[in-house]
Amino acid sequence: MGTIYQDRIMTIPEVHPEHKEYWDAAVEGKLLIKKCASCGEFHYYPRVICPHCHSDKTSWFEAKGTGHIYTYSVMRHGKPYAIAFVELDEGPRMMTNIVDCDLDEIRIDQKVKVVFKQSGNQENPGSFIACFTPIESD
Repeated sequence: MGTIYQDRIMTIPEVHPEHKEYWDAAVEGKLLIKKCASCGEFHYYPRVICPHCHSDKTSWFEAKGTGHIYTYSVMRHGKPYAIAFVELDEGPRMMTNIVDCDLDEIRIDQKVKVVFKQSGNQENPGSFIACFTPIESD
């Protein structure tokens, strides 16, 4: 038996108007990323200005919610957990938590899908955080 993920308290940052829609969508189980109308590139972390071409012509796009683990690290102090950069199928990489799995079975390039965990924010009760879990292979 490996190291099994255990739920832990995760919090969201202070919600600002430029990324409020992202957090609202998370409550509905949707992962939003930004897409630039000028260069066509997707990006994450949500921001008004495109980091690729510096255009302000960005809009929200609902991501598929799937990707693969680009890199990760397992923390074993206290409740064990894994943080990772997941490369979304749309291209951007996002820092996230890998959850609901045996942490010793996590691998680079492993396929993952988004799951939403309720945050522990007392100032934002009812908020959810996008995490990822491995997709079972057939």
